[in-house]
Amino acid sequence: MNNFFYTKLALTNINKHRKTYFPYILTCISTIAMFYMMHFISGNPGLKEMSGGDSLITILNLGNIVIGIFSVIFLFYTNSFLIKRRKKEFGLFNILGMEKKHIARIMIWETFFVTVISMSMGTVSGIVISKLMFLLLNNILHFEVPLNFIVSLTSIGFTWVLFLGIFILTLLNNLRHIHLAKPIELLRGGQVGEKEPKTKWILVLIGVAALASGYYIALVTESPLAALNKFFLAVLLVIIGTFALFTAGTIAMLKLLRKNKRLYYQTKYFISISGMIYRMKQNAVGLANICILSTMVLVMLSTTVSLYIGMEDLLENRYPKEIDISAKNISEEQAQAVEKMIQEEAGKYHIELKDPVSYRSASFPAKRQGNSFTTDSTTMKSFPDISMIELIPLAEFNQLENLTTDLDDNEVLLYTFRGDPVHNTITIAGREFHIKEQLKDLTINGDASAMMTDGYFVVVKDEVTIKALYPAEELDYLEWKDLSFFYGFDAEGSAANEIALTKALSLKLDEASIDGHAEGKEESRESFYSIYGGLFFLGLFLGALFIMATVLIMYYKQISEGYDDKERFAIMQKVGLSKKEIKTSIKSQVLIVFFLPLVTAVIHIAFAFKVITKLLALLNLTNMNLFVLCTAATILIFAVFYALVYILTSREYYKIVS
Repeated sequence: MNNFFYTKLALTNINKHRKTYFPYILTCISTIAMFYMMHFISGNPGLKEMSGGDSLITILNLGNIVIGIFSVIFLFYTNSFLIKRRKKEFGLFNILGMEKKHIARIMIWETFFVTVISMSMGTVSGIVISKLMFLLLNNILHFEVPLNFIVSLTSIGFTWVLFLGIFILTLLNNLRHIHLAKPIELLRGGQVGEKEPKTKWILVLIGVAALASGYYIALVTESPLAALNKFFLAVLLVIIGTFALFTAGTIAMLKLLRKNKRLYYQTKYFISISGMIYRMKQNAVGLANICILSTMVLVMLSTTVSLYIGMEDLLENRYPKEIDISAKNISEEQAQAVEKMIQEEAGKYHIELKDPVSYRSASFPAKRQGNSFTTDSTTMKSFPDISMIELIPLAEFNQLENLTTDLDDNEVLLYTFRGDPVHNTITIAGREFHIKEQLKDLTINGDASAMMTDGYFVVVKDEVTIKALYPAEELDYLEWKDLSFFYGFDAEGSAANEIALTKALSLKLDEASIDGHAEGKEESRESFYSIYGGLFFLGLFLGALFIMATVLIMYYKQISEGYDDKERFAIMQKVGLSKKEIKTSIKSQVLIVFFLPLVTAVIHIAFAFKVITKLLALLNLTNMNLFVLCTAATILIFAVFYALVYILTSREYYKIVS
């Protein structure tokens, strides 16, 4: 046999199995195009010229890593569907006299054609669509991104190396399967796994324990910083629990239903329960994958959309005043000089100061243990327990809030910004104070919202008390000279003048050798849109990738079940069941199995809701109504899309079984 025989046979096989090969090739093309686009945009030198460009590059590079890892896992997974459906065919070739080395040649040619088509069309698609992605990114960021539209040979090189490697590895894996399998095993390849699965109670218990632990962590976590540290552990536990319960828990549940004789021996339930037990072993992993992917899509889109839509809320939380100035270690006289300088500079830029506020304070990190905050260096190594303490003299507080509050030496006022509340007493550096009042609100520096730690603002009697509590001797990186100074105001003037004033104030502080800086809402708007717009862009990009993966897994699951159910359909007709009864039974099975991952994903979201809100608080989003609305809308839209995919893939299923 010459090489043209294998080439022709490979092309014939691809065409004959187009129902499975064409979706796989389209997926390869899409994945290659998406990786090229993400790599190209993240590597574009124009990003470094924009405000917040470094953060955006980091976000997009993260997207490169996620797409690359996902491509390896997903293309290997989908390739397993192809090889499963082809085993019987290869077994027949082997029985008819074709040696395994000849089968290997056919597979090599098939992989060659798939690779050439996917790589060429994927690269061209990526180059063409990347222009559209530029326009989308510009629109999301609300300002012109200085990106250069070119064909990046570097991005093409990275893309080809990655995906050539994936195609070669999948080919080697397929050849390994054919080489190790016996002819009779290849002939039965399509039916492998149809034996009724055993109930694995240990795996069920592991799944219940893992899922319950993940849910528990999500529900009891109060601190945003603790949420950040525990979130990935909770995610890992939920993933383990999902796979364990889909693979073992569903089978255990179905067998328990089968023991209920009154339920099981009804025609509609008898066929459905038996059929689902029969097929669940080979479908469980696919269903778990659909569930995890659906959860990822819902979380990613709901959070990134919330952050993007709530951009103004984010800016408002980060900058309670439109422009603020912070300076460290300055005396009261220096603070007055800074105030005068601010007023003079504002006049130069035609900015009117509205509702100015100012206060002096001292802040330092401390480790919380109950109501006690310790500051020695030996106890400051456990980062999750670190909080920021900010001490404010009573005189400054009264001036700030226009009050006339009195305090004794052992009394304080407390305002908790994030973190668990402290009741009755608080101990700082070994000194106990009675909490005279829990403040419900306090005008504070927006820097507190930018920190990932819990914040406790403590109003003490005077500066002498602050100096006694300040841990300068124990934490040598905190050098005590004097209190820090904050001055904030709303600005009446043009946005351009506000930005110019903010930069001028920072320059003036530097010229005066003052350790301080000025920040403004308008000055930071562009960098905020770079960061959160970049997250939104990445969310849309990865959301589209995960949705594509979900659709393909659903499609292959329906096709695979269709071929498996075709023979069962015929057997059930032979034993006397009508077509209507069979179709009704199969439809109920397909509906339950198909929508089980979506229902489970929504349950995951419900339990994760609290911990996600804590994480969003770290990113300055405190508008929970917005997040609830975005989550509900995302679930609704995704459910509609999911149902449409079910309808379309079910048609292929019914064509096969009929």
